[in-house]
Amino acid sequence: MTDFNGVVPAIAKALAKRGYNSLTPVQQSMLDPALAASDALVSAQTGSGKTVAFGLALAPTLLGDEERFASAAAPLALVIAPTRELALQVKRELEWLYEMTGAVIVSCVGGMDIRSERRALERGAHIVVGTPGRLCDHIRRRALDMSELKAVVLDEADEMLDLGFREDLEFILEASPDDRRTLMFSATVPAAIAKLAKSYQKNAVRIATTTEEKQHVDIEYRALAVAPSDRENAIINVLRYYEATNAIVFCSTRAAVNHLTARFHNRNFNVVALSGELTQNERSHALQAMRDGRARVCIATDVAARGIDLPGLDLVIHADLPTNPETLLHRSGRTGRAGRKGVSALIVPLSARRKAERLLDNAGISAAWALPPSADEVIARDEERLLADPIFEEALREEDQDLIARLLSAHGAEKLATAFVNLYRANQSAPEELIEITLQGGQRKPREYSDGPREPSQKGPRDDFGAGTWFSISVGRKQNAEPRWLIPMLCRNGNVTKREIGAIKMQQDETFVEIAADSAEAFMQAIGPNKALERGIRVTQLPGTPDLVGRSASPKPYAAKKNFGERRDYGDDRPKQKFGDRDDFRKGPRSEGAGDQGERDSKPWSKKPAKAKFEGKPKFEGKSNFEGKPKFSGKPGAKPKFTKKKG
Repeated sequence: MTDFNGVVPAIAKALAKRGYNSLTPVQQSMLDPALAASDALVSAQTGSGKTVAFGLALAPTLLGDEERFASAAAPLALVIAPTRELALQVKRELEWLYEMTGAVIVSCVGGMDIRSERRALERGAHIVVGTPGRLCDHIRRRALDMSELKAVVLDEADEMLDLGFREDLEFILEASPDDRRTLMFSATVPAAIAKLAKSYQKNAVRIATTTEEKQHVDIEYRALAVAPSDRENAIINVLRYYEATNAIVFCSTRAAVNHLTARFHNRNFNVVALSGELTQNERSHALQAMRDGRARVCIATDVAARGIDLPGLDLVIHADLPTNPETLLHRSGRTGRAGRKGVSALIVPLSARRKAERLLDNAGISAAWALPPSADEVIARDEERLLADPIFEEALREEDQDLIARLLSAHGAEKLATAFVNLYRANQSAPEELIEITLQGGQRKPREYSDGPREPSQKGPRDDFGAGTWFSISVGRKQNAEPRWLIPMLCRNGNVTKREIGAIKMQQDETFVEIAADSAEAFMQAIGPNKALERGIRVTQLPGTPDLVGRSASPKPYAAKKNFGERRDYGDDRPKQKFGDRDDFRKGPRSEGAGDQGERDSKPWSKKPAKAKFEGKPKFEGKSNFEGKPKFSGKPGAKPKFTKKKG
């Protein structure tokens, strides 16, 4: 058995059984004899083994000179984590670490059945792991007995403060005994953490491991410059190029998570989502799918993925740039753990290059700037993986010799190789063709702007649109549908440009969209078999021009450029009429009787008529300054005329 100096014997056996040969710096620092009964404020890089570290530090305090725990009663230790996933992960780590001590470990997290947790606490526990809100609930309901508590651990303390748990943490710490031992673990130590430590710790020992002060050596940072419209295509190519066992894609919002999840599902990626809007059961199923190999890509927000540890997570992609250096380090820290190598790729649109450079500089990270893998590079990488596949090293089994001989005689070696390649590529998503960009003087510029004349502008009349195919979109005016967000959504999901979108006719509950006939088939293929865009919006191809007779709302076709002088076509039989033909909108001097002020009669008509002048102050009687009913001239668009009261 490996000898771990200073480790409780039962814990040392568990480490050896788990395959530990040595301890990380933060784990080794927690075994210092001078720290045996002291409070500690520990800052260490994400992925440095903090859970095992505080497990080692708690053992002497909880066990004393004993090898095993006595029967479970009131809890002896409390571990607080910011999220449900991290709390459950901490529980799993402590279970194998304390396996040979007979420890009973109970979790109390939001989203789980609180009655089951209360019954588990009543049966007794040695260590309780939970989230701040749920622990406060149990304390207020007197289900969690804090009287025998010997130690409290705050894991990811900086994140708990960022999530607004300060009041809950203060309530828990004030409810625990004054002679407890308090251990605080945090990736960074901002002023808020230092203040909390000063208030609730006694002569705390400050521990900063060497890994905190330098870049994580097991993570390769790459900044990939892309054209703004190619951001999602670049992510697809990065996923295909690396083909990591597990990968995680970080987005800034839940809506972005839902959009990318739908897009990658359509591209045959085994993907799961992780965001705050999911239930605890859904989140647990998503993480389990990543662990057992049913899914290989997790798309998540920052808070939802805080502290999760996935096996074989070799790739982290920042679909949206992090807002601060701490978030960048926490995201990237999901990979490169426990001695594994990992890649952290930032997708940087050209317009956000300087923001990305500042972010990397503030985080103290040296990233390699490059272009995302092209389609040819992805295909070449696929061929390398195919040729190096271990399947070619398997020996020929005797029972398969007859079958192989029959296949060779029936089809030949070339056809068999073709079939093997087709099967190999069957479940792979095709790589995307990216807009070419080039590096000039350290800057990223689109190639079409650097060499030769620019392409003609796409604005202007669309006389060359030609024949089109009509589609029905399952949103309309009732769902606040507007061309300004419908068109970009169609371009993103349908792989079309604005010039390939014709008229848009808005109805109450649906919208008709015309797509250029040459692009209609590719449009449907890009949308995928589910025929869905974002937010559950569905697309249906129409056999011909939509029949608008009897619909509740008149269609308003969208065009790239409208003639301002003509009335819009509202789909009825009314003749088109220019504004200049309307009798009530004549330009030039107004006729006699158009108004009762001679000063206005002598001037050309303007959009803003002169204000009426009064001698003295106007007099008002009651609520209205007019008498009688308004009179209309009968002309379309005419305004009512009022007779002003006298006196």
